[in-house]
Amino acid sequence: MRRHARAASIALLLATLLSGCAPRSYLVLLENTDGSTGKVIVEGSDGRRQVVERAGDGVSLAASPAPVATTQETLSSDFGPAMAALPPPPTSFLLYFETAAARLTPESRNQLPRVLAQVRSRPAPDISIIGHTDTVGSNADNEALGLVRARTVLKLLEAAGVTAREITVTSHGERNLLVPTADNTDEARNRRVEVTVR
Repeated sequence: MRRHARAASIALLLATLLSGCAPRSYLVLLENTDGSTGKVIVEGSDGRRQVVERAGDGVSLAASPAPVATTQETLSSDFGPAMAALPPPPTSFLLYFETAAARLTPESRNQLPRVLAQVRSRPAPDISIIGHTDTVGSNADNEALGLVRARTVLKLLEAAGVTAREITVTSHGERNLLVPTADNTDEARNRRVEVTVR
């Protein structure tokens, strides 16, 4: 269901902590919502570099000692307010369509309540609706069909009372296939609209 992770491949928190008179800043690598982590190379003021690649490891920015594990208690104490202020990560839904049509499949129509719940859970939702097609037909026809599909989903959301701060509706036509195929290939998983709620 969810195709995209956070826009960034890793989540970082940076805080300035006061210790006596001298400020102390450090970085902690956090897990992404899907459980993965990336890595960060930190170069301290002394010019030394350290690689942070395990979730929960932190490193000082003033000097670059080896990364050390950070406890959940320390994270909550140092970063709790910042973490609480973070918006929820984007959530994406794939809604599939019947062949050469702008009609949702019954399974995808049944997903609409989940999309609506996600939109309504955010104080100022930002919604991206991207229409896609398979490779049957011309590029121009598929670009147009992708847009019709995206607008179909927009109308369904609006009919359910969705008012978003920003709704972007676009078509990728037969570009950005979910399942790579040759031209003129009927592939159900490519006939979709991707709805991303931020």
